[in-house]
Amino acid sequence: MNRRLFLSTVSAILLAVTTGPIAVAAEEIVPGFDAAAAAGVPVLVHVTAPWCEVCQAQKPVVAKLVGNGDFADMKKFDVDFDSQKAVLQKLKVQTQSTMVLFKNGKEIDRSVGVSDPAEIEAFLRKAL
Repeated sequence: MNRRLFLSTVSAILLAVTTGPIAVAAEEIVPGFDAAAAAGVPVLVHVTAPWCEVCQAQKPVVAKLVGNGDFADMKKFDVDFDSQKAVLQKLKVQTQSTMVLFKNGKEIDRSVGVSDPAEIEAFLRKAL
């Protein structure tokens, strides 16, 4: 490759890298998440696995709370630990039984391995 072609190619690459794309749409964490965040409702993303005993203990507690009483407006999204690896990467989740809490579209807290009903309720209250 001649020197002039090399320099123009490197210049074009550097220009593209430093300026980047004009607009990039962020990919939604899970389907429906962006709409819930835009509506201003608290959002819970619950990462579970069918073989996880802690997850199975969490599910009825979360189901009883979310959508009822003080948590009537909260939106919950279930993520399967075994099959939704892209979502796990977006959320930087490394283990099942993880609950990630969002308020106004921003993560405010996360909980891993908690199955005590009082602790789960206190955790969810952080988004109210």
